[in-house]
Amino acid sequence: MSVNVNRSVSDQFYRYKMPRLIAKVEGKGNGIKTVIVNMVDVAKALNRPPTYPTKYFGCELGAQTQFDAKNDRYIVNGSHEANKLQDMLDGFIRKFVLCPECENPETDLHVNPKKQTIGNSCKACGYRGMLDTRHKLCTFILKNPPENDNGSAKKEKEKKNRKGKEKENGSGSGEAANHNEIDAPDAIDGDDEDDDWGEETTEEAQRRRMDEISDHAKNLTLSEDLEKPLEERVNMFYNFVKQKKEEGVIDGADKEILAEAERLDVKAMGPLILSELLFDENIRDQIKKYKRHFLRFCHNNKKAQKYLLGGFECLVKLHQDQLLSRVAIILKAMYDADLLEEDVILAWAEKVSKKYVSKELAKEIHAKAAPFVKWLKEAEEESEASEDEEEEDDENLEVVYSSSVKELKVETVKPEHKEEDDIDIDAI
Repeated sequence: MSVNVNRSVSDQFYRYKMPRLIAKVEGKGNGIKTVIVNMVDVAKALNRPPTYPTKYFGCELGAQTQFDAKNDRYIVNGSHEANKLQDMLDGFIRKFVLCPECENPETDLHVNPKKQTIGNSCKACGYRGMLDTRHKLCTFILKNPPENDNGSAKKEKEKKNRKGKEKENGSGSGEAANHNEIDAPDAIDGDDEDDDWGEETTEEAQRRRMDEISDHAKNLTLSEDLEKPLEERVNMFYNFVKQKKEEGVIDGADKEILAEAERLDVKAMGPLILSELLFDENIRDQIKKYKRHFLRFCHNNKKAQKYLLGGFECLVKLHQDQLLSRVAIILKAMYDADLLEEDVILAWAEKVSKKYVSKELAKEIHAKAAPFVKWLKEAEEESEASEDEEEEDDENLEVVYSSSVKELKVETVKPEHKEEDDIDIDAI
């Protein structure tokens, strides 16, 4: 859904549109962060680099920001609602996008690092002026000028060099040069800005344009994919992983697989898909081989670990003869590889579910897992008992201070048992 760039304009036929911000909160506790999913599309609509509005959010919220241009991930630390960020974006648009004269967003920024100034020019009304550089974002813009600003300066330099070469060639060509100087219009001389109206036709230029088109198309489909039903997004992720496996590049594609799952917002369900595509009856060896892939999903993510257990149950159903008797061993391997946490396994063991397999098979799986679950519980009880013993020992320790000794001495003090006073019978 698109909204007006200048949201104070309520005209539905207003031609300057931008996508509505899509924000997704990830992580927990101190690691919680907000990913602005379609920041690239929003920034393109505003004709500004995506780092500028993201940094603006950080300045206004007093939060750190992270940029991953390669994967189009723009992050603001902390949990923030999309509506709150959308309102904050209006402030960025007023300060750094809209023209002060005509309030159109057809503006360009011109950074002069030497003079530490930021100019603003409007293509609609011809306004030219300077931005107020007191805002914290201006420091970031001065250090990271827009690419189009660098590009225009580079073009000017190329034009001057080309003009100089043309003059040198013309001075040594005699009458032909003079003839060219008379007949050639001024525009060919290189001063006119429209001399680059024709596109390059070299293979490299065509390939570059195709890459730009494909990148743009990919960014446009990003927000569309998130609006699709969950089942369709899971199927898209399944086909993505399957393609990597068929291409023979699955071993080194763990980061790409995680990025695709996050893009489609199916990260928690990732282990369920991976276990179906990467595991078979040789699961113990495959746990070691694909440990890194699963850790990217399961580390500190209990929901993903529950889906991994569900995927394991499905796998046992497919290879029942080979795997049912080895359930405890396989669960131990997953536990040792840090794919499953103790409390997740214990919670799973308490309740038999028919979500992934039949209830009869689920009961058999739980029965085969019982020895491992029992071992986990005993290990937990032993650790708690040892902690209690350590606390008791700490209570019987006494630190003795001596003026003649420089180091502290720790002595074990036995509890004192007070003897009852002898009763004097004569005194009764």
